[in-house]
Amino acid sequence: MKKTFILDTNVYLTDVGSIMAWGRSDVAVPTVILDEIDKHKHRQDTAGLNARLTNRALDSLRSKGSFFTGVPLGSGKGRIFAAQYDPRYMPAGMNPDDSDNKIIASALKLKLEGRDIVMVSRDINMRLKCDAFDIPAIDYYPHQVVKSVDKLFDGTVELKVPTETIDRFYSDKEVVINDETNTLYPNQFVLLKDENENSKKSAICKYKRSGKALQPINKFKNIWGFTPNNKEQQYAMDLLFDNDIHIASLIGQAGTGKTLLATACGLEQVLNTSESNGGYNKLIITRPVQPMGRDIGFLPGSLEEKMMPWVAPIRDNLEYLFGDRTALDMQIEQGIIEIEAMTYIRGRSISNAFMIVDEAQNLTPHELKTIITRVGHNTKLVLTGDVQQIDNSYVDAESNGLTYAVEKFKNEEISGHITLKKGERSVLATIASDIL
Repeated sequence: MKKTFILDTNVYLTDVGSIMAWGRSDVAVPTVILDEIDKHKHRQDTAGLNARLTNRALDSLRSKGSFFTGVPLGSGKGRIFAAQYDPRYMPAGMNPDDSDNKIIASALKLKLEGRDIVMVSRDINMRLKCDAFDIPAIDYYPHQVVKSVDKLFDGTVELKVPTETIDRFYSDKEVVINDETNTLYPNQFVLLKDENENSKKSAICKYKRSGKALQPINKFKNIWGFTPNNKEQQYAMDLLFDNDIHIASLIGQAGTGKTLLATACGLEQVLNTSESNGGYNKLIITRPVQPMGRDIGFLPGSLEEKMMPWVAPIRDNLEYLFGDRTALDMQIEQGIIEIEAMTYIRGRSISNAFMIVDEAQNLTPHELKTIITRVGHNTKLVLTGDVQQIDNSYVDAESNGLTYAVEKFKNEEISGHITLKKGERSVLATIASDIL
């Protein structure tokens, strides 16, 4: 029997293309969902945009037929039709005024009419409710690039090699390797270990696919008072100072130093490095206002006062590095350092800047694409975040913008990534991240 899919409101708000994602199966649209979509159309974030686009897409389909009888979705596809809510099908004991319950009632009506119904929802509770009434329910993964965050590219690999390979690397400062199967990614960090188990010889290096060679990493000390405490932080600094890398991503749990490290490297290249050496004119630091572009308007005061709760962590890092609030304020007043609301990034063209997007795991892939496409000439984009700490209800660890960018860019010569694993903030912070 041909299946009929019912898409929950959150699916439309996540991905407009979901309407066309079900092959030859039909798509039923309970009328209550139309009301739910309409409630979101005035939002100024991606969900609001998708609500407006969904309305337009449905209206375009309506012009080709009647939702009452069903409209063909295209060649080789099923039909889309409206499903009327009937209170007689509301399960006993369920709140009849709840929108989710009305959607379930509409699904039960279609099921009793003989249709093979499948509910598609990003809401766990909705899927649980459906299961209670024997309605198959599935999640929707529009931008999932990894099945599990544990499989996410971490930017490193360990290789067992003969002793002479390590010796040659140290003597020649380079070693060409055979990677015909393309198992290594551009700018991936490689830990060479002696295949002789009794030897402790090792070397850390970075793979340059253009020359099929492993090269030494650049090591830095005392960058605005910041010195790397572990090899992952060394890797991160190498990426951040590499002028051939235009987009770098740092993932790590709280306390791994990702934001402080990125900020220190940005300050060094903006304030202490000439343009001839790859310096930038300004440092831009931004982070999502969650929910992006909506709640900030309800806060009292000027834009700067509204932004204060959101940028406080950024200012903390800057004040720590400067050690002098007056000097920091002077750089901000001169426009050399910008702490920008992400809401206002759209429409800008950002050139000659070192730009840090903090808490990037709270961005959708579409929002991140909007930011990346703002990058102009001689701008380096740095993404930082913790994919295990997500506040955006429309993404998860496997489908957020940061995860999406890491996986999509890992094969590009202009990108680099490292996952920071060791907490450096304090023993307490490290233990808390692991056990709480």
